[in-house]
Amino acid sequence: MDKAEEFEELRPLLFSIAYRILGSVGEAEDAVQETWLRFAGSAAHVASAKAYLSATVTRVSIDVLRSARVRREEYVGPWFPEPLLTDPYQDPARSAELADSVSMAALLLLERLSPLERSVFVLREVFGFGFDEVAAAVGRSQAACRQLLVRARRHMRAGRPRFEADRRERQELAVRFFDALKDGDVEGLRDLLAADVQLLGDGGGKAPQLAKAVSGTGNVARLLASVFPVMARIGVTCEPREINGQPGAIFRDGDGKVLHILALEVLGGRIRTIRSVLNPDKLGHLGPVADAWAVDREVKQARRQAG
Repeated sequence: MDKAEEFEELRPLLFSIAYRILGSVGEAEDAVQETWLRFAGSAAHVASAKAYLSATVTRVSIDVLRSARVRREEYVGPWFPEPLLTDPYQDPARSAELADSVSMAALLLLERLSPLERSVFVLREVFGFGFDEVAAAVGRSQAACRQLLVRARRHMRAGRPRFEADRRERQELAVRFFDALKDGDVEGLRDLLAADVQLLGDGGGKAPQLAKAVSGTGNVARLLASVFPVMARIGVTCEPREINGQPGAIFRDGDGKVLHILALEVLGGRIRTIRSVLNPDKLGHLGPVADAWAVDREVKQARRQAG
């Protein structure tokens, strides 16, 4: 194969590495493109295209992440990863681990790590690279990478829930949740929510939000039941989809444009966290983006008329 063919064959892996390090679809795509430019422009003989390209995209992603972290510290409200509908890298033997590593919850845990810890964890734990390859990618010794991995594992274990839900349980719960949401069924929603459930939104100061943060079964159920049926009456539709490997949905306005997404985190047979991404800057890769402020005005008007 020539360089272009080798690169295209490895592109899904490169994007998947970059996305897990960066938590941004756009930044990951840019990192992959920069990797191609370096590969295409290199005159050096490459013994392994996979090793070379994986190391390059990791180094590019580390540089991007270091600058991005400063921006995220100044971000308005909670910061969530850009939603990902499909992970292009497929490995049937490790599909469960790959899906878990790209979940909103896992990516937010990765945010707690330093760029080097995050990169070492992604390469070693998620994609199974050898320590020699990891060391070459991050520019540290193998011994240093082992220490980085120990620290990363410790942070990740401390933040993970004790009991995970299986895929079928998550999907069945999601179907019941979105049915109850559509009907405005407060009691139906309460039955599906954990006692300490949280509803969190990432608008980045660029979109209206249901609330900055709402917690508790009753509060979350009442808020959801009071808003989403009204949204349905003005033409907003709910399209159940996997979001970052977990149950969720894309909401669209009457013209089919993307309004926001909901991603559900399930634990112990109940929905523990509901995350909404409303920031239009994080939705453009899903399709044309709706005017969320205009929809918000319609919702408020419809509620006043109903009242």
